[in-house]
Amino acid sequence: MDTAVRKAPVVASTESVELDWAGRPVRVEYQWLRREDTQAPLMVFLHEGLGSVSMWRDFPAALCEALGCRGLVYSRPGYGLSTPRASGEQWRPDFMHRQAREVLPALLSALDIDPIQDRLWLLGHSDGGSIALLYAALFPDRLSGAIVLAPHILVEDVSIESIAEARTAYLDTDLRQRLARHHRDPDSAFWGWNDIWLHPDFRSWRIDQELHTITCPLLAVQGVNDRYGTMEQVHGIARVAPQCAVVELADCGHSPHLEQRDRLIEVVRNFYSSTH
Repeated sequence: MDTAVRKAPVVASTESVELDWAGRPVRVEYQWLRREDTQAPLMVFLHEGLGSVSMWRDFPAALCEALGCRGLVYSRPGYGLSTPRASGEQWRPDFMHRQAREVLPALLSALDIDPIQDRLWLLGHSDGGSIALLYAALFPDRLSGAIVLAPHILVEDVSIESIAEARTAYLDTDLRQRLARHHRDPDSAFWGWNDIWLHPDFRSWRIDQELHTITCPLLAVQGVNDRYGTMEQVHGIARVAPQCAVVELADCGHSPHLEQRDRLIEVVRNFYSSTH
């Protein structure tokens, strides 16, 4: 949800695969990293509420190289080069649950990924972190581990205030043009995310009590200066999933992988190594 959208980097070409999601065919953009290392664990990257494959920049490639694992980066439906939202489609408060329960399993199946045999890990940022947590809770036997960056487990006042500011920026600044560097349909990406987060029905959304079923190793990272959530977001995870390791990054906002890239890679590498 970081509105400081960077210039689109030069990235390797992406592929796409068609899924049947709730009776509607959608194409999902994805990119493999270190695909040839078939014996290595697989890290799947889940982007933020305004993210896409390209908005990760080179972080997934650098992290996979540091860990010696494979990587899969994809743009959720509505984002990047994936199929935009259907005309008039409005997301509901359960939109992240549906991504975890329906879209991610369908993508893994379409790409012939067996979560157990491929030793599946998830790394999610912001909304993607929440989706990673929900997948870990729904399918506890399928994950080798999960890493969440600035995840959401409940809606806080600071979240709503910052998302309302993003709406103003989208309408009054060049934010739409900057997002268009990363999304085929920037309106699909922005309004799908912004409308539901600011909908009154979403104010009571929370998932903390759903996370007690998580059994895999879990790392939660939060920037001390995050404008979209307080430390309660990560400490709340640790209360219901005691195996969760919490890391607070000083001088860091909502995007640790961009703001504290090298430090984050070191943190993740130490955590990942400790699980093997």
